[in-house]
Amino acid sequence: MEYSIALLKGDGIGVEIVDSAVEVLTRVGEIYGHIFNFTPYLIGGTAIDETGEPLPKETVDGCLASDSVLLGAVGGPRWDDMPGDKRPEKALLGIRYALGLYTNLRPAKLFPALKGASPLREDIVGAGFDIMIVRELTGGIYFGDRGYREGKFGREAFDTEAYSITEIERIGKAAFDIARKRSKRVTSIDKANVLETSRLWRRTMHALAERYPDVEYRDMLVDNAAMQLVRDPEQFDVIVTSNMFGDILSDEASQITGSIGMLASASLGDTTRGMYEPIHGSAPDIAGQDKANPIATILSAAMMLRYSFGLSAEADSIEAAVDNVLNSGARTADILGTCDGVPIGCRAMTEKVVAALE
Repeated sequence: MEYSIALLKGDGIGVEIVDSAVEVLTRVGEIYGHIFNFTPYLIGGTAIDETGEPLPKETVDGCLASDSVLLGAVGGPRWDDMPGDKRPEKALLGIRYALGLYTNLRPAKLFPALKGASPLREDIVGAGFDIMIVRELTGGIYFGDRGYREGKFGREAFDTEAYSITEIERIGKAAFDIARKRSKRVTSIDKANVLETSRLWRRTMHALAERYPDVEYRDMLVDNAAMQLVRDPEQFDVIVTSNMFGDILSDEASQITGSIGMLASASLGDTTRGMYEPIHGSAPDIAGQDKANPIATILSAAMMLRYSFGLSAEADSIEAAVDNVLNSGARTADILGTCDGVPIGCRAMTEKVVAALE
């Protein structure tokens, strides 16, 4: 099979980690008989420097013409003084909207070899955990009406949260369908004791749950969920929640895995085209120094194979290779706390993963 992949390397360490994923995908293609064609496009600060825009039209058109998209990272202090609509991060919202990506998948998996890197006690993490957070990506307070007005105490700012039944149903369906391929457990996170949008969210999820009698379903308030993630993470399988709650909880979940440098993500819509990216930032302080951890981006590429191309065996091989490399004791600087020794760089870690594919 032949696939076209748009590469959005972006800023900072984005160039290094995307190149690592390309190397892994190329080797997978050689082993399994696939051809992956890669086309780079500008995004973020680099795009601002070259075109004046964080998301050029050529980038959007190129992504729409591709089978899927692999993204590195955007942003950095050199663009902090740009106006809001010109900041590198604005490109992320723009490309998600242009591609119709409303479902964000953020796995939070604690690899057994990295148990010592988790800030949680060993009796809490147990044998490890494997959580899939399904976050609504294009609605809610991040996309609602906002502005300034005169209020009770003078000048005030406002941001509006709104959700439709359609938006809730489609993200809920994605969560239930994913749960059916895992441990068949869904936890829906809301704030139904306070927010009207959460009350609609809960009613809609209850109705949807009736269509999935084989999946165990429960509700949980977001403040309780934040506590439960650090008290007993093994209780969760699939978590589904709104844009803002998902943003916060997935970052919390990333920390209890031991390193944010290990965590991949996928953004999906109604087609097989998705956008895949690590959840960490551009880390400009280590860019170009061969210190970045490429594993999150490599695992994002594995998610691309699984969710966009239906290549489960190939995705499994990448995940197994990463597991084997970690079990061998290889560590980048961000996860060195789990072993004694000297950290390896981005290139060396990539080479080890490629070799483990054999």
